Amino acid sequence: MAKPIVAIVGRPNVGKSTFFNYIIGEKISIVEDKPGVTRDRIYADTNWRGKSFTLVDTAGIEEKSDSIIETSMREQVEIAIDIADVIVFVTDIKQGVTEADKEISILLRKSKKPIVLVCNKSDNFGNTNNDIYEFYNLGIGEPFAVSSVNASGIGDVLDEIYKKFPNQDEEENEEDIVKVALIRKAKCWKIITCK
Repeated sequence: MAKPIVAIVGRPNVGKSTFFNYIIGEKISIVEDKPGVTRDRIYADTNWRGKSFTLVDTAGIEEKSDSIIETSMREQVEIAIDIADVIVFVTDIKQGVTEADKEISILLRKSKKPIVLVCNKSDNFGNTNNDIYEFYNLGIGEPFAVSSVNASGIGDVLDEIYKKFPNQDEEENEEDIVKVALIRKAKCWKIITCK
């Protein structure tokens, strides 16, 4: 059975690559203060609670543009969303909900994939900013306050991702189903069985 794929998406400079690097346990994605450093999908395998999965870092989603580079970056994010089993939507708690966050939330809800909403840059451990409650307005579910830099709250996010993985038993049972096709040609029936 294939490993679940978890895509990290969000607008530029919300800390997606820092979040990715922390979970992977090494600095694979480049982290810069300027937007647009990550331009392609970056894959790495990791595990949580004994379950292996593939994590995908993506470029920041910006408003649609005529720029070839930005259009290509957006296409890469859309591919990551299409192949993902679970999507982690990273936002910036310090900036609050932006118009770009609202647009991204619409795109993600259309995907019909399980989504984990992360409010990054909650750097004061134990002092969750009350502004986190405005993230419920995105209509995605419970927001998780984390600090990718200080590694606070990431375990809770990983637990939530783990809960949203596809059910292994259902996928394995689908392989055990015997499929039968009845084909009629003139007055003769033929039974084809395949597994």
